[in-house]
Amino acid sequence: MAEFNKVVICGVGLIGGSFARALREAGVVGEVVGVGRSAETLKAAVELGVIDSHTSDWKEALADADLVLLATPVGQMETLLSAMLPFLPARTLITDGGSTKQNVVEAARRALGDRIGQFVPGHPIAGGEKSGVAVSDANLYRGRRVVLTPLAENTPESVETVRRAWRHCGALVSELTPEEHDRVFAAVSHLPHLLAFALVHELTQRDNAQLLFGFAASGFRDFTRIANSHPEMWRDICIANQPALLSEMDAYMAELQRMRDLLAAGDAQGLEEAFSRARNARTSWLATANFTLGN
Repeated sequence: MAEFNKVVICGVGLIGGSFARALREAGVVGEVVGVGRSAETLKAAVELGVIDSHTSDWKEALADADLVLLATPVGQMETLLSAMLPFLPARTLITDGGSTKQNVVEAARRALGDRIGQFVPGHPIAGGEKSGVAVSDANLYRGRRVVLTPLAENTPESVETVRRAWRHCGALVSELTPEEHDRVFAAVSHLPHLLAFALVHELTQRDNAQLLFGFAASGFRDFTRIANSHPEMWRDICIANQPALLSEMDAYMAELQRMRDLLAAGDAQGLEEAFSRARNARTSWLATANFTLGN
């Protein structure tokens, strides 16, 4: 018998679809059921062998389920959890793939009430600029970090069950508090995405935008790669993590001002020293990161 007899994936795209594929490849899941807004996407997921079946009926989906993964934009999670609650078996655990955690935990507390212990928040630090079940990959999480942010109401057994599921996917599982998580990822994930979107958006507003994009090369491509990410998802992430992200934006704008002052003063040595410190820090990070971090 499989370790997970039935797993439900709500949001069968890159994140949810890759989770399903990885558990299948590990041989630890019996049945995978998909739930989502698009019947066409769910049908494609069945045809690709990512899920076994799909339904829009939470009663049917949750019957005898061991684990549910919510792989949807964070703004949808309270509505989804509220819809699940009347049909949620006492033994079923829920986790998520949301890129922010404090707002998701607050939403889960409102929706689940005294059953909050069944929800173990998580965040796989993996993904890419392309989305959809067609690009899902059983190896997406291999060697990548997954952060769990356990709650006081979670039992050690519940946290361990979710941890095992991600380890079966090949992930490296870490733990942070929801508050630590949101501060960290505002700096190293949410701000870079916002900057990439902002640069592309600013250039598109110019009269000579076609000329600029015509001469853009690999540096521009690499810097702006993540501006091809899902707009709805990143809208929700930015709003959800607004305080921490605003703080990081203020710090970044202060740094831009310092760079502008050096440039305006013609301070070549000052610019070179700043660039060298940044280059050395990035080189050190790459030497130790071993590419275990995703977007």
